[in-house]
Amino acid sequence: MKIALMDSGIGLLAAAAAVRRLRPDADLVLSSDPGSMPWGPRTPEDVAARALDVARAAAAHRPDALIVACNTASVHALPTLRAELEPALPVIGTVPAIKPSVAGGGPVAIWATPATTGSPYQRGLIRDFARSVAVTEVPCPGLADAVEHADEPAIDRAIAAAAALTPREVRAVVLGCTHYELVAERIRAAVRQPGLPPVVLHGSAGAVAAQALRRIGAAPAPSAEPAGGLTVLLGGRTADLPEAALTYAEGHLLGAVSTAR
Repeated sequence: MKIALMDSGIGLLAAAAAVRRLRPDADLVLSSDPGSMPWGPRTPEDVAARALDVARAAAAHRPDALIVACNTASVHALPTLRAELEPALPVIGTVPAIKPSVAGGGPVAIWATPATTGSPYQRGLIRDFARSVAVTEVPCPGLADAVEHADEPAIDRAIAAAAALTPREVRAVVLGCTHYELVAERIRAAVRQPGLPPVVLHGSAGAVAAQALRRIGAAPAPSAEPAGGLTVLLGGRTADLPEAALTYAEGHLLGAVSTAR
């Protein structure tokens, strides 16, 4: 079994680690183009073109499924990717976990990039799944870039700024960018209020990993031997995991496997 994941940068690590935990025997292909990120400020047409290049590089390795582990690419490029690659290659997009976040009754905050915050796409998800719950949209300028480069002071500043915009009464936070899942515990600590239970964070990594397995008819086998290989593509060329990736637990998990060349 071979599962490919794509993103502009290392935001795909969370979903890749989730796949690794569900199927340690699966080969993984991680395709990104960090030289072109961030994709958020780009036009939809530009995002679609760049995402297609990254997806084609992954598809050349003949995976059984492709996870679009990027919220921006899922918003602007999913129809383009599916038109070219499906039905031969199932393509699984990433949607912010707004629907499960409102199960506890709210209030809810959605942390996302400035380009996604207030967008028709996000507003549509709020309208469809969170009509009866108070939702605060929180822009997080610079957080994805800081996570991408493992810039610790910049991560701290961006998280602190977003936490200051998050209402005290919020009980759940949706992580609306895959990069944010790599610093989830730091976000949880930043929004915790004295005397209140910890805020519940809702990412997308586990859901998209499980959906990818369902699409190819594979069952989770978390007890399987960790025999799966790892292929890393940066700008379409085989490479090692970026050094910044290894500063995160997900990167360490993925780096502890054989690397295909």
